[in-house]
Amino acid sequence: MSSKNQNKPPFHHNTTSPSTTSTTTPSTSKNKCIAAEVSEEKGQKLGFQKMIGTPNNGRLRLAFSLVNGSQDLGPDSTPVSHAGSECGAIEFTREDVEALVSEKMKSKNKFNYKERCENMMEYIKRLRLCIRWFQELEGEYAFEQEKLRSALELTERRCYEMEMALKNKDEEMNLIILELRNSLASLQEQLVKEESEKKAAMDSLVKEKEARDSIERSKASLSEELDKVRAELDSANQRIESINDMYKLLQEYNSSLQIYNSKLQTDVTAAHETIKRGEKERLAAVENLHNLRGEHKSLQDQLTSSIASQDGVMKQKDALLNEVACLRMELHQIKDDRDQYQQQAQSLAVEASKYKELATNSSGLEEKCLSQGNQIQILHDQLAVAERKLQMSDTFALEKRKEFEGQKEIIEELHKCLEDAEFKLIEGEKLRKKLHNTILELKGNIRVFCRVRPQLADDSSSNHGKVFSYPTVMEYLDRSIDMTHNGQKHSFIFDKVFMPDVSQEEVFVEISQLVQSALDGYKVCIFAYGQTGSGKTYTMMGKPGQPDEKGLIPRSLEQIFQTIQALQHQGWRYEMQVSMLEIYNETIRDLLSTNRDSSRFENGVTGKQYMIKHDANGNTQVSDLTIVDVQSSREVSFLLDRAAQSRSVGRTQMNEQSSRSHFVFTMRITGVNESTEQQVQGVLNLIDLAGSERLSKSGSTGDRLKETQAINKSLSSLADVIFALAKKEDHVPFRNSKLTYLLQPCLGGDSKTLMFVNLSPEPSSAGESLCSLRFAARVNACEIGTPRRQLNIRTSNSRLSYG
Repeated sequence: MSSKNQNKPPFHHNTTSPSTTSTTTPSTSKNKCIAAEVSEEKGQKLGFQKMIGTPNNGRLRLAFSLVNGSQDLGPDSTPVSHAGSECGAIEFTREDVEALVSEKMKSKNKFNYKERCENMMEYIKRLRLCIRWFQELEGEYAFEQEKLRSALELTERRCYEMEMALKNKDEEMNLIILELRNSLASLQEQLVKEESEKKAAMDSLVKEKEARDSIERSKASLSEELDKVRAELDSANQRIESINDMYKLLQEYNSSLQIYNSKLQTDVTAAHETIKRGEKERLAAVENLHNLRGEHKSLQDQLTSSIASQDGVMKQKDALLNEVACLRMELHQIKDDRDQYQQQAQSLAVEASKYKELATNSSGLEEKCLSQGNQIQILHDQLAVAERKLQMSDTFALEKRKEFEGQKEIIEELHKCLEDAEFKLIEGEKLRKKLHNTILELKGNIRVFCRVRPQLADDSSSNHGKVFSYPTVMEYLDRSIDMTHNGQKHSFIFDKVFMPDVSQEEVFVEISQLVQSALDGYKVCIFAYGQTGSGKTYTMMGKPGQPDEKGLIPRSLEQIFQTIQALQHQGWRYEMQVSMLEIYNETIRDLLSTNRDSSRFENGVTGKQYMIKHDANGNTQVSDLTIVDVQSSREVSFLLDRAAQSRSVGRTQMNEQSSRSHFVFTMRITGVNESTEQQVQGVLNLIDLAGSERLSKSGSTGDRLKETQAINKSLSSLADVIFALAKKEDHVPFRNSKLTYLLQPCLGGDSKTLMFVNLSPEPSSAGESLCSLRFAARVNACEIGTPRRQLNIRTSNSRLSYG
């Protein structure tokens, strides 16, 4: 019934004045019977239990005793008058009605009809009063029924309108999803086509490279052979030149020898002629001498005969003697000349033999020259062939170069097309992510990323078999993970799935836009969940001293400060405050406190008492928490190192350095744009949860046992909160744990929340991994509300918020 009828007071009977009492009529007994029958029918029709039950939303009606026509009000009742009601403010109980119906007329004298009539009139009056009460109650119930029917129709109409609106929204979303799928399919087809073209181009490029390499090798070998031929040709030319020079020298020497030989021959012929002439003169002189001797004899005869002519003869004799002496001298000289000429002839014969040897040698040299000339001709022919081959190779290389340039242009065009396709694919993926994030923000779901750590060297290798697999279907690529446990396959779909070989940088790229939202004025919360040894701290913090393996927290801080530097040109000025705490055994510890000894006590017995408070705007404050103003990432890195040294870490059988507390890093960002006077307030919460573990595997005892129990209890409280949010229950048990109470704005407010579920690839941890995946699936289904941008102005006494 409506609240108006709930607050309607019960009927009360007003005392009737004696003047209103009617006189007794003969039909009193008949009216009595009729009233009794009517009251019985009304009682059976309406049901007496409803009169004393909860007709108005469980609120009990007070019953009044009605004895002999008198009404006694209860001590807690308040009589209220009802305008327009003849029966007043009275209410009947079942017992009253039964008593009224079964009441018998009693009189001291049965013949006293006047008294009996008065009693009967009084009884009829009460019956009428009861009947009127029933009629009013029935009218009230009919009115309430009509009102409820109209409210039901209105509600059904609204439900139908909401269902139609939801149906239209679903159809719109299905159309959008269909369009996105079609675009994704077309992009995939284009990508496959371009990949095939790229592969063909790469194959042709490889073939061209191989052909080019073979051409280069053949060209190099030909150039080497050409160099060798040119060197041999140069040496042959040098030899030919030297042989030509020697041949010229020999020809000159031969011609000189021939000239000298001809000269010697002329000299020899002249000498022979002079010898012949001398012989002739000697013969003539001998003949003259014989003649002279004959004449001398004749003269002696004449001398003897003639002494008279002795003087003449003596003179002739002296002249002849003189002539003889001269002839003798001439003869002696001719003999000497003859000996000289003979020696010269011998030397000339020796030289002639030498010349003959030189002539034979010159013929050999000529033959050698001829053979070398033939070799030179052969080398010239080979050189011509090599030059023709070189020209052919140059033309072939030129053609191949032209083909290579053409292929290069085609490859460049294909590269451009591929880059365009990759850019379109990246833009499409960005648009898909943006639309997906927009849908998730509109739904208000908690986003979930799944990450599987790689196998470590010290992992147990006794159990073989692959626990996780990753479907390659394009629709669920990088979003789904399959797990095999006890022979059964379990499939899960999240917003993103990271395989073991994914680097820290690739993981951070996926959350960089979410970190950017903190600078835009949103509340952002990222926390890592998983069992002990699954890589949560590595995901959030990374490995110290190794820049390539920095975690999400250091990379987020670097991006924030780099973006702040870039936004300074646009007029933005930011102030940042940082705090770090841990929840150890359900106790909050300040990791940046300068006095760590005073706060490091179990269960908060002594030391500071840190209280968690939520304001009306959804912001969370932790009292007495150390808040540090920071200006650079180096300052925050120093604070992180300081907090890491103060954090509670222990050793278990499952992990060498196991985090024994929940680590909460919070940065509050306040930005003011001096040109537009726009002010934003954002909060970045980065949380490394302690790992869940089983006592049978961790082997924890003593303090480790208490820590394990506290961790499992807080994570169980987190699971209860998630289950309550998933079921949309009215009551969500945030206060069951310090962790859930601290994360209340992130889990149940207007924050952008992302959870990393970390998994171990060891087969021995498959059970815990399956529990983590199921919990992550429930978290992904939770709706926490649409994120809201904070545009509040930071006051001077504002405290750090976890919301």
